[in-house]
Amino acid sequence: MAEIKIISKEKQMPKVVRVAAYARVSSDKDAMLHSLSSQVSYFSKMIQSHDSWKYVGVYSDEGMTGTKSNRQGFIKMIEDAKAGKIDVIVTKSLSRFARNTVDCLKTIREMKAINVDIFFEEQNIHTLSSNGEFLISLLAGYAQEESRQCSENTLWRVRKNFKEGKPYGGSSMMGYKLEKGKFTVVPEEAKIVKRIYDLYLAGNGFCKISRILTNEGIKSYTGGFWNKTSISEILSNVNYTGTLHLQKTFTDNHINKRNKKNKGEKPLYIVENNHEPIISKEVFDEVQRIRKIKAEGKNRQRKGPAYPFTGLIFCGECGHIFKHKTTKYYDNWVCSQYDDLGKAYCASKKIRDDVLRKASAEALNMDSFDEIIFKERVSSIDAFNGNRLVFHFKDGTTKEVIWQSPSRKDSWTDDMKLKARERSIDYGKC
Repeated sequence: MAEIKIISKEKQMPKVVRVAAYARVSSDKDAMLHSLSSQVSYFSKMIQSHDSWKYVGVYSDEGMTGTKSNRQGFIKMIEDAKAGKIDVIVTKSLSRFARNTVDCLKTIREMKAINVDIFFEEQNIHTLSSNGEFLISLLAGYAQEESRQCSENTLWRVRKNFKEGKPYGGSSMMGYKLEKGKFTVVPEEAKIVKRIYDLYLAGNGFCKISRILTNEGIKSYTGGFWNKTSISEILSNVNYTGTLHLQKTFTDNHINKRNKKNKGEKPLYIVENNHEPIISKEVFDEVQRIRKIKAEGKNRQRKGPAYPFTGLIFCGECGHIFKHKTTKYYDNWVCSQYDDLGKAYCASKKIRDDVLRKASAEALNMDSFDEIIFKERVSSIDAFNGNRLVFHFKDGTTKEVIWQSPSRKDSWTDDMKLKARERSIDYGKC
């Protein structure tokens, strides 16, 4: 008779699992921030209470909706997971993780491919389980529909207010304060607004006005330094005439939530004599006439296509956008605040266009710069001192590149060398 032996497997110690958590709130209001703090505290205690779990940390985003793809805490967490630092991600619910079905499933599959489990506590779902992805597909679709309905409800309230001639929300502007849906004049701020209009009519440009106000220690409405944008916004705001324009901008959809300028896609609501004017209609119209003439002159002077980096480079030191400037010898990119106000307000470095193209090619792992591929893959670039460029790609990843300043010798073109020799000869003749 055959003898049957039962071999019991030796009991193994539980594997230490590296666990992180993700928390998010969709508003930066005090109540929401308190909720975020509670989430972070809860997950920290929860993870550290498990003997077999190693606490990695809690990644969080505040004031960010689940439909937005630029959540820095979320992006950092995914990067760390891909780098092999995380085994399990714990989050409260699917709606906290993402409300976009496509992005949600894309992230889940990326994590599954590297054997990283995502645990949704509220739904009690592990993504590495056999039926995890099927259930998540259903729930993600539900969460996205919920997001759409919330957006529609909000939009209905906004449009209702517009039809009644009421601004929506608590936003205001320099010169006024918004109280119970009505704009009332703030005298000290109104003086600044009037002065900006007077300075412009006296022949001063945006940069000159910025310097004057900044040098006098006058703060902008946000409490920061003045720049061309803040001056332009005041000089183009028809609300200073006492006429209220509503729905000048709108949100394109509930997923992207991008704010777009209303160019006739939506109705524009105009409320005449809504509040006390700071600027007369005659002064406002004259300013717009001058601005139009100047803009037409600049358009006639502008040659060639737009530069590939326009609107994509942001200063890592002050947050302002970089702009293109042409000198006698080079095309450069420089921080707009540095250019407008000087080193006292931003100590960033200018970057030559050819150097930026070389760094972009390196970030894209290419031998040479390709404008089409660059525009397809890169969403923005942060420029820091220390010659650091951080490229943000449209797939949510980032890459840092250290650019090299060309030596004086290498930076001279043949034309520059020829002109230098000619000057030297002329000097010798003297």
